[in-house]
Amino acid sequence: MSTENFKIQIRKGLLEFCVLQIISIKEVYASEIIEELKNSKIIVVEGTVYPLLSRLKKSNYIQHVWKESTQGPPRKYYSITNHGLEHLKELVVSWSDINSSVKKLLKTKK
Repeated sequence: MSTENFKIQIRKGLLEFCVLQIISIKEVYASEIIEELKNSKIIVVEGTVYPLLSRLKKSNYIQHVWKESTQGPPRKYYSITNHGLEHLKELVVSWSDINSSVKKLLKTKK
């Protein structure tokens, strides 16, 4: 696997975690989520985020409401549900465990 493929696979695996984290901070619409991901160097395209948002909604991790916009048509704003917060807490623990394990391996000298 090339370095670039490795990065892509890591990003894909972390995308749900990152999107839930963004939504847990405040109510946001999809373009804000994409912008936040890009600012964090987790570069994604709309075609990746929208299906993920749909899956998260079907899993009852997030919900949405339509709000009027001063800059065009109404926007769908996403917020996290209590079920989503519980799932995010589990993801944080999983990430912490994985991150700790990888750090230990990186410190290992051969």
